[in-house]
Amino acid sequence: MRIATFNVNGITSRLPALLRWLDETRPDVVCLQELKAPQEKFPEPAINAAGYQAIWHGQKSWNGVAILARGQLPIETGRGLPGDPEDEQSRYIEAIVDGVLVAGLYLPNGNPAPGPKFDYKLKWFERLIAHAAELIDSGADTVLAGDFNVMPTELDVYKPERWVDDALFRPEVRAAFHRLLAQGWCDALRTMHPDETIYTFWDYFRNAYGRNAGLRIDHLLLSPGLAPALKAAEVDRDVRGREKPSDHAPVWIELDLEGRP
Repeated sequence: MRIATFNVNGITSRLPALLRWLDETRPDVVCLQELKAPQEKFPEPAINAAGYQAIWHGQKSWNGVAILARGQLPIETGRGLPGDPEDEQSRYIEAIVDGVLVAGLYLPNGNPAPGPKFDYKLKWFERLIAHAAELIDSGADTVLAGDFNVMPTELDVYKPERWVDDALFRPEVRAAFHRLLAQGWCDALRTMHPDETIYTFWDYFRNAYGRNAGLRIDHLLLSPGLAPALKAAEVDRDVRGREKPSDHAPVWIELDLEGRP
């Protein structure tokens, strides 16, 4: 089973690139972030024509998340992160596909820090940690997938000394990510590439992609029972180098659900 996450940075403008990648790689499940489109503008006909069915949580101009499944409709189990009924930002959606609970998330950026946006990021992170603990306790095979807007370690950022005051790299944010992992989650990409410089995002400016001046901010975390099924985790880096790309590249994992110990 192949599960991917891809921050498309605008589903309307990046639709051709998304459809090309889906046709080339045929993942079983895809979590999308930054749809930047209201609910009624999600391109469902084009997604269906590509062989996928989808659930999505749109928002005009900003945010927006979706889960796509090849050949079947994801069984929705939740939308909107629990813990704050007044939070209207479209950043979390959850579904079951082939017995695996897939949570797609777009964690707030938080800049400028300090400030209200950073405070919102930290509060959102605490809500995620609380909900993730419930998912662990449920015993369900679970994947947390998406743009977490955090580089967990210095290995995950080009020239980390330039990022010390950024909301994606501040100590509070990294500490929150490590508290999340401490619940028992497996960071799939880092598990398969423990010492490798591997990025998932390159800014549009200053030839960041060409210089490989990137960040690793897109993550797939596996629950303890699912971690033994992990067989591969990679970044489709070349997608970032194509015409009119997202500033993120797709990240995917391969799971052997039948061959687990």
